[in-house]
Amino acid sequence: MGNTLGLAPMGAMPRRSPRREEPLPNPGSFDELHRLCKDVFPAQMEGVKLIVNKVLSSHFQVAHTVHMSALGLPGYHLHAAYAGDCQLSPNETQQAKFLTWQFDGEYRGDDYTATVTLGNPDLIGESVIMVAHFLQSLTHRLVLGGELVYHRRPGEEGAILTLAGKYSAVHWEATLNVGSGGAHASYYHRANEQVQVGVEFEANTRLQDTTFSFGYHLTLPQANMVFRGLVDSNWCVGAVLEKKMPPLPVTLALGAFLNHWRNRFHCGFSITVG
Repeated sequence: MGNTLGLAPMGAMPRRSPRREEPLPNPGSFDELHRLCKDVFPAQMEGVKLIVNKVLSSHFQVAHTVHMSALGLPGYHLHAAYAGDCQLSPNETQQAKFLTWQFDGEYRGDDYTATVTLGNPDLIGESVIMVAHFLQSLTHRLVLGGELVYHRRPGEEGAILTLAGKYSAVHWEATLNVGSGGAHASYYHRANEQVQVGVEFEANTRLQDTTFSFGYHLTLPQANMVFRGLVDSNWCVGAVLEKKMPPLPVTLALGAFLNHWRNRFHCGFSITVG
C-alpha cells in the first residue's frame, strides 16, 4: 500500500550520452608518406662506410659518416639535428670541394604538419631553393596535402606543385604523389610479423622515364638478422643483409647489386655504431 510504482510514458527513451569522437592523428611529415614502402627496399651500398650516431641530449643529436669508395674520393658527412616543439635542424655537408647549407623548420599540429626548407640561401647572389610541405588528416585513414618547390637564381626562376594523398588500412597502405614533374605511387603490405612487401611506381615527365620496383623484407628475430631484396624494371636486382651484434650497439651490413641491362655490379659493407 505504501509503495508507488512509476511508469515512464509510452515512447519515452532514456537519453544516451553523445559519443566522443577521437581526435584525428597527426599525419607526420611529407617525406614520410612513402616511408613504410621504402623501408622494405634495401639501400644502395658501394664501398665501405662507417656511421657513428651520438645522442647528446633528449633534443640534440649528431651523426658522423665516413665513406670510402673506389668510384670517387673519400667523403665525410656531419649531420646535426635539434628536435623540440618547433623543430629546427641545420645540416652541414663537407665533401671534397663543396659546402652546402640547409635549414629546416617544421610545425606539427594536432592533425596537420607544415614544413619549410631553405637550401643554400644567398641574399647577395639572389639565389635560393625553397620547399614547402603541408599535410592534413581528413579521417583516421585518409591524409591529403601538397608540396611546393621554388627555385631562384640570376636569370632563372620556377616552381613545381605536387599533390599527395595516403590511405592507411590495418595491414596495408597506398600512397600517391602527382604533379607537373611526374607521379610516384607506392603500395605496402604486411603479410605477418616476419614478411613485408612493397611495390613502387615512379614516372618522371622531364626525363621521360618510368620505373617499376618490387621489394621484400624478411625478419629473423632469433638470429638478429634482417634481409631485404629488390627487383625492378631496369633489370636490376639487389639484396642487403643486416646483422645486429647485441649487447653491443653495433650493426653490420653487407649488400650486393647487379644491373643486367648495363652490366654493372657493385657491393658494399657498412658498420653502424649507436
